[in-house]
Amino acid sequence: MTDPAALLAAIEQAALRAGEVILEIYETDFDVDRKADNSPVTEADVKAEAVILDALQALTPDIPIVAEEEAAAGKTPAVGDAFWLVDPLDGTREFLNRNGEFTVNIALVRNGSSVLGVVHAPARNVTYTGIVGEGAAIRDGSGPPEAITVRTPPETGLTIATSRRHGSDAELEQFLGGYAIADRIVCGSSLKLCLVAAGDADLYPRFGPTMEWDTAAGHAVLAAAGGSLTTTDGDAFVYGKADFRNPGFIAWGGLR
Repeated sequence: MTDPAALLAAIEQAALRAGEVILEIYETDFDVDRKADNSPVTEADVKAEAVILDALQALTPDIPIVAEEEAAAGKTPAVGDAFWLVDPLDGTREFLNRNGEFTVNIALVRNGSSVLGVVHAPARNVTYTGIVGEGAAIRDGSGPPEAITVRTPPETGLTIATSRRHGSDAELEQFLGGYAIADRIVCGSSLKLCLVAAGDADLYPRFGPTMEWDTAAGHAVLAAAGGSLTTTDGDAFVYGKADFRNPGFIAWGGLR
């Protein structure tokens, strides 16, 4: 399947099915295990990833898939010019805290750039989608998609999206020192990238560690909405690194 719109529709359905699996487990007294890096993992992470992997393998059997839980188990395929990045449950700690701020992330990478992405927030029943060069949208529940774009920052000051529990406060405050700040939104997972894409925030600086599957889907939505993601030095943000680890980054709305 090569038509981007048809591909996006199929990926959105896969994300929705994964979200249904996650919510079924969310309503139970689920168990929590620990991965080698001591980060939490639940049955929801594993089962949602299985749903997505089955869908992607049927849809694009020739495109390799890098998925968080498989990578944690040492199953990382060699990637070429095109590959999928999957985080079946971004914000596992938010899932454990039952605050609804967790997402399903699926992105297609081509030549180091995230070009297509779906971010689905199951507990909020909201889905963000984007194809770079063609536009981004938000879908609330089963309603029709509505186009989203980054906004021109208001004269009253910027709205900043910040992480709930990662990064250095000192680095953040130093970076923000040159800007007039009107408001801050604190939340988990890739929702922060989507807030910038939808014009609900203007800037999301991240100085803590992330992996490529954490950012790729939201990055595609942001870029499709007219924003950008750069390293903290202002360089292009690329995917397919040997260890799939991200440097710090800045998500820019209409400010840049």
